[in-house]
Amino acid sequence: MDLIEMAVFLGNYGKQYEKNRHNAAWLFADSLAAVSSASWSAKFKGEAASITALGRKIQLLKPHTFMNLSGESIVQAASFYKIKPERILVVHDELELPAGTFGLKWSGGLGGHNGLRSAKACLGTADFWRLRFGIGRPPHDDVSSWVLGDFSSGEKSALNAAFEAASPLFEALLTQEPDSLLDKWKKIKAHLDE
Repeated sequence: MDLIEMAVFLGNYGKQYEKNRHNAAWLFADSLAAVSSASWSAKFKGEAASITALGRKIQLLKPHTFMNLSGESIVQAASFYKIKPERILVVHDELELPAGTFGLKWSGGLGGHNGLRSAKACLGTADFWRLRFGIGRPPHDDVSSWVLGDFSSGEKSALNAAFEAASPLFEALLTQEPDSLLDKWKKIKAHLDE
């Protein structure tokens, strides 16, 4: 049985990045009571913690290496806990999905995401699970300024709706095989109350 043993939340460390689109995963972590209230400590070039689900310990990680070097933190934690890549869930922002959308994905392309690229380079494979939160593509060609820009109030509302809708998926990922959840949770549009 291949259960998730570590959840990694990608983002950039520092107050100036807190509300950036690139920090969607950290904002999601903060929205989860069990994750935000975990006992975090400095470890593996980041912050690490663990939570228990059905008697199993699941490691949590927020790399502090900046997005482009996230893999350095991930591989340190994975090596220490002897966790195979296929048992790692990487939570990240996704340009190819509109704000308010999220989805579960196994392996595949990296979509130009530098955090995923670093994870693949350090782990030696792209065969890990991803929980993606849509941030949409910018209306211009400057992707860097877009991902490092803050969410608009409309985007924030859409993101919060996605977080709420994704919370049961995250809980399920701690206790069930991800394969069994893939069909239902491949791509979900969170509905906003108008």
